[in-house]
Amino acid sequence: MSERKPTAFPILMKNDVCSLIQAADDVYQIRFSNRAANAYLVRGSARTILIDVGLSSNYPAMVECLTFAGCPPEKIDMVVLSHEHLDHIGAAWHFNERRTYVAAHRLAANKIMLRDDFSMLRKMFNEPNVPINIDIWLEEGNLIDLGNFRLNVMYTPGHTSACITLFEQDKGLLFAADTLMPGGVMGGVFGSGSIADYIQSLERIKGLNTKILLSGHGRLSDTPQEDVRIAIARSHGLLEDTAQLFDALDARSNFEPIMQSVRDLNKLDD
Repeated sequence: MSERKPTAFPILMKNDVCSLIQAADDVYQIRFSNRAANAYLVRGSARTILIDVGLSSNYPAMVECLTFAGCPPEKIDMVVLSHEHLDHIGAAWHFNERRTYVAAHRLAANKIMLRDDFSMLRKMFNEPNVPINIDIWLEEGNLIDLGNFRLNVMYTPGHTSACITLFEQDKGLLFAADTLMPGGVMGGVFGSGSIADYIQSLERIKGLNTKILLSGHGRLSDTPQEDVRIAIARSHGLLEDTAQLFDALDARSNFEPIMQSVRDLNKLDD
């Protein structure tokens, strides 16, 4: 592991709930002090977006940061949600009320609009059960053109089946949400997620010429190649641990009730 100390990115303002940190020219991290995910403001020459928005309860504090950066909510053209978990999307309904476009991968959009409590982890957060509308359904290969920023949409499942990563190739900016975090920390595998998908997504990220990692939680990182190398090693270890767990089980006796249920279902057509 590299012994180089992380770069200290400048903190522009701070309130009781969050900090506004400059990641690059016209790119800002809004980092919350509670369990909410980071939000990112990208101020383009043609349009401005927010990537993830944190919890609904943090919205007033986030507005302070946006206003300080010269981009109050009325100047946000689009909100892009990285996946369906509530710590990333809770405040999105405030932008629905402003008729700001909200975008997400089509799989995440379906879960969000159906208010799938299991997928959204709503029970983990004391948040209002309000509808969030997704106006734009994103797919792998879509391009979000902000003028001086061109963000490529990458479908990177693993943490969930609906995760996306945004990559600005010219500037080397990787908005990886919970797929990759500083120090090679992984966001875990939840619900529809898959360790095998996670590994494949990390291998794709490894091939990018990334200069700054802007992740869903934690600090900004200017050692993204080291981060992804560690994450890939950890994900393979997790896959091996899972295999050993199943080997330790008496598979036939543990899965027999499931197999019997399948056999019973098959008899319905008899």
